Amino acid sequence: MKRELLTVKELAAELRMSVKSIQRAYRKGEIPVEWLGRMARFDVDQVRLAMERNGRNRVQRLNDNSAQAARDCRQSPASRPGNAPDW
Repeated sequence: MKRELLTVKELAAELRMSVKSIQRAYRKGEIPVEWLGRMARFDVDQVRLAMERNGRNRVQRLNDNSAQAARDCRQSPASRPGNAPDW
């Protein structure tokens, strides 16, 4: 079965995202890209799978970061690393 490979513009329209967001995602390695010479092409099914996988990881990372931020807020300013007085 022949799969359809989309251009950056076509993928952006399909996913209702900006072209810049697509470019940023493939440069960071967040979505799979196939290079045909100098032209980037995308399999929309593989991209959706990668985005779903990345989304779960991103949510977990955000939850971990917010938990750390909550712990930092509960500490007094003097007990935070790097905030000790310079007496």
